[in-house]
Amino acid sequence: MSLKKIFFKTKLSYKIYLYYNLFLRNKCFINKSQYSQWGEDIIISEYFKDRKEGVYLDVGCFHPIMYSNTCLLYKKGWHGINIDVNPTSIDLFNILRPKDINLCTTIDNKKREFKVYYDHPFSPINTLDKEYYDSFKNKFFKDNSLIMIKSKSIDEILNLSKFKHINFVNIDVEGMDFEILHQLIPNKMKPELISIETHKVDGSKSQDCDKINEYLKDCKFKTLKRVGPTTLFKC
Repeated sequence: MSLKKIFFKTKLSYKIYLYYNLFLRNKCFINKSQYSQWGEDIIISEYFKDRKEGVYLDVGCFHPIMYSNTCLLYKKGWHGINIDVNPTSIDLFNILRPKDINLCTTIDNKKREFKVYYDHPFSPINTLDKEYYDSFKNKFFKDNSLIMIKSKSIDEILNLSKFKHINFVNIDVEGMDFEILHQLIPNKMKPELISIETHKVDGSKSQDCDKINEYLKDCKFKTLKRVGPTTLFKC
């Protein structure tokens, strides 16, 4: 049995593992110049260099440090809403970002219940999208586990948070990026900057790349820069 599985056997050992992950494995007490996987956070922080405080919405937040596009903003003094379908991700955020609104859910205006294709508690590819799951199930998802998650409408989430304005939106939801984007922009919010995955790691376009680009163009957003799989759009 792996060390990780041993730690997940009881609530106490699970909590110990969360602190191990944050403070030992990821050394959250050490300030870094970059936390995101491709350097997106450097460009995002530079874009908001004159704003000491602000609000972010991170959908598919995954981890408060590793691969995070909002960690630099948080360390700068920002706060926000972090959403993920993985309960372990939200437990990590509750430890490290207790002043944020951290929700284990997904956004759906009909407030439906969704099936989550679950790789493992520290995986960045847990997904609601069956096509995405089918594409990667031979390489990942070895345990083939499923969990159910109840969604919240964006109005419900915004009312819960009490934030008046969202300055930055980050969307990384493994195959459902456009569906989430469409529920947010422009009717529910118009942030100054949006970060969303439009490409695959190999540089090829994602399935909804052109749809995302055209939609945001119609919503009066312009492309700021593409970094790895991510495109940044400014208002």
